Amino acid sequence: MTARFLARWELEGVTGAVVAVDVLRAFTTAAYAFGAGADAIYLVATVDEAIAFIRSYPGALAMGEERGKRPDGFHFSNSPVEVARQDLTGRTLVQRTSAGTQGVISAANATRLWCASLVCATATARAINESGLGPPSYVITGRFQNGPPDAGNDDVACADYIERIRTGLPVDNAACIDQIATSGEAARTLLLGEGHADPDDIVFATRTDAFTFSMEVTRSPMGLCLRAKR
Repeated sequence: MTARFLARWELEGVTGAVVAVDVLRAFTTAAYAFGAGADAIYLVATVDEAIAFIRSYPGALAMGEERGKRPDGFHFSNSPVEVARQDLTGRTLVQRTSAGTQGVISAANATRLWCASLVCATATARAINESGLGPPSYVITGRFQNGPPDAGNDDVACADYIERIRTGLPVDNAACIDQIATSGEAARTLLLGEGHADPDDIVFATRTDAFTFSMEVTRSPMGLCLRAKR
């Protein structure tokens, strides 16, 4: 058996270890939020669900995007640089994005489910192996059925990097970083403008193993809960 690289619409009935990859930027942003002290991040499908969440849980903070841009009522955009500057110690967040959180929600049958990006690659590879579930299915969340032809190439590069670490194959850090930094998604991100993306978001997203934790999703009464696992 070998790992599979799947789009969101290919996940029906997929069990076992599942890894939702969004390097630009959802699960890079989530990792930096945990690095800034966040306790938990709840993942939702829509902007309305995120707004409803912060209304239901006073003190919760919303972060994410709609078509790349910060929605009205959200505290933070989908920017790793922005959340890294915050003191989020002990805070609960809710995240909604156009690709990453959609991939998590689509993976309804996963036995165990992780969110991943380059900044926690080695920790993710280790967590998958320790699960004993065998080769994972990587969700290339940046793929869209009617999107640009290059959509998701950054996530493929990240997923391949994680899988090579997991299986003990050589990795080329510089090549992987270059693939992501020069991808069409990186260019599109940097065009979003002030308040929606920081010029250094790509730099932050391409820091391999900036964190030593993996990020696992569990189901709770409050919803799909992402936490850092050290």
